Amino acid sequence: MELGLRGKVAAVTGGSEGIGRATVLRLVQEGVKVALCARRPEVLNAFAGELKKSGGDVLAVVADAATAGEAERFIEETVKHYGRIDIVVNNAGATGQAPFDTVDDAAWQQDIDIKVFAHIRTARAAIPHMKKQGGGRIISLNMVGARQPSEKTFPTTISRAAGLALTKALSKEYAKDNILVNAVAVGKIKSKQQERRAARQGISVAEHYAKTGKTIPLGRMGEAEEVANVIAFLASDAASYVTGCCIQVDGGLSGVL
Repeated sequence: MELGLRGKVAAVTGGSEGIGRATVLRLVQEGVKVALCARRPEVLNAFAGELKKSGGDVLAVVADAATAGEAERFIEETVKHYGRIDIVVNNAGATGQAPFDTVDDAAWQQDIDIKVFAHIRTARAAIPHMKKQGGGRIISLNMVGARQPSEKTFPTTISRAAGLALTKALSKEYAKDNILVNAVAVGKIKSKQQERRAARQGISVAEHYAKTGKTIPLGRMGEAEEVANVIAFLASDAASYVTGCCIQVDGGLSGVL
């Protein structure tokens, strides 16, 4: 399928590893010019170097999306470099899940900063440019727990639920400007975080993936590339009538639609 993305400009937060990395690769394959940010310069620049060697048009910006001013700077550097911005992918974030009585104010604030304020700030910085050029796409990573929270998932499921509300409200407010705003809620996806979880359990990564896969209707954990494919779809002409939506990429794990 021709996605109609060639020549577009995208900004991806948390773009050096995991789903962010897979998303950058997928967009570059479609001919998108991609700005990516991450906190660790060595990892970010190594990945950007690989992409440039293979012909990708990329801009690497060291930035912490959770820090006030950094997300805005990233968007502005993207526009300054490429002259426009068509797609924002809010990917930066980590899962923090713990019992309610163990989560202090600092942990709550940290989680809200990266999963709510970072998305607010990228949208606030990008929307004026998108309005001037006649439209754009904002796509935010989320998790299935935002719709179906369970015990001992604080503060993540609360921050993620706020992210869904932000997605829906922005989609309503900026539909007239042809700015489409959507979310992708992931289930259990293979990642560095999952590998660290396996290490804490004292088992191999393969054993952890196989064990976890048994809890999922499709019988396996998801691949970052499978999430990236959905993000690319939402960024494309094929999704020109899709806004205010949250697509679950979870192998059937969630119990809600």
